[in-house]
Amino acid sequence: MLVDRAQSGFTLAELLVTVAVVGIVAMIAVPSFNSYLEDAKVTQAKTDISNLQNRIARFASGIVPWRFPDTLADIGGAPTDPWGNPYQYLNIENLNPKKGQLRKDKNLVPINSDYDLYSMGSDGKSVPPLTAKASRDDIVRANNGGFVGTAEDY
Repeated sequence: MLVDRAQSGFTLAELLVTVAVVGIVAMIAVPSFNSYLEDAKVTQAKTDISNLQNRIARFASGIVPWRFPDTLADIGGAPTDPWGNPYQYLNIENLNPKKGQLRKDKNLVPINSDYDLYSMGSDGKSVPPLTAKASRDDIVRANNGGFVGTAEDY
C-alpha cells in the first residue's frame, strides 16, 4: 500500500510568514487600543468631575448662607477616579488655604477662586502648578467650572 505524500498541511515558511503578519498587526493594534483605553478613562474622569461639581452646587444651594462643603464626604463622598485614586478637593472660598496649595496655571495664577476639584491622572502624582510634569496628565476643573479637561489642554 503506497501512501500519497501530497501536500497536507503548512510548510515551515508559511507558518513563519503567518506569525510575522500576526506580530506586525499586534504591534500596530496594541498601542492604538491602549490609547483608546486611556482616552476612555480621561472621558470618565471629566464626567465624574462634572457630576461632582453638580453635587457640590446642590449642597451649597441648600445651605444658608451659601457655602461649599469642607470635604467631598459632606456631599456623600466621591468615587475613585478611573485610575483608582481619590478625587482631590480643596475648598478655597470657605477655608482660606495657603497660597501654595492652590492649583495654578502657566502664569502661576490660581485656576479657581471657589474650590479646586481634580483627578491626579494616570500617574497618581500632582503638584500645584499645572505646567509641572507630574500635573500635565491631571484632569482639572478650572475657571470656576468653566473648563473641565486635562491640565495640558488648559
